[in-house]
Amino acid sequence: QVQLAESGGRSVQAGGSLTLACEFSGTTLDNYFLGWIRQAPGTDREGVALFLADGKSTRYADSVRGRFTVSKDSANNTLYLQMNNLKLEDTAIYYCAADWIRERLWRGDGYYRGQGTQVTVSS
Repeated sequence: QVQLAESGGRSVQAGGSLTLACEFSGTTLDNYFLGWIRQAPGTDREGVALFLADGKSTRYADSVRGRFTVSKDSANNTLYLQMNNLKLEDTAIYYCAADWIRERLWRGDGYYRGQGTQVTVSS
């Protein structure tokens, strides 16, 4: 059974940085498209960052490109999201996700998702 567990969410001031981690169990990272999605209050889930089919190329939402970086440690089955220059609008619950259908993950409906970790950005 595939399980994902996020950690690292907390309150941070605008302009600050934060790194989220997601530990996978029950599978290896190479079996799926992997990425991060988020859900801000009152909105639908949206894709933030993901690895493409080659496992190296990445895709980012326009709103985070240049500020967020997705990475992975395959040896330790862990996915990361480095977030820099955080903005108020980055406040959301962040989920790591895995799916064999890339676009399903990107629209926020990743087949496997963790419980999420709250990131709150304040001024």
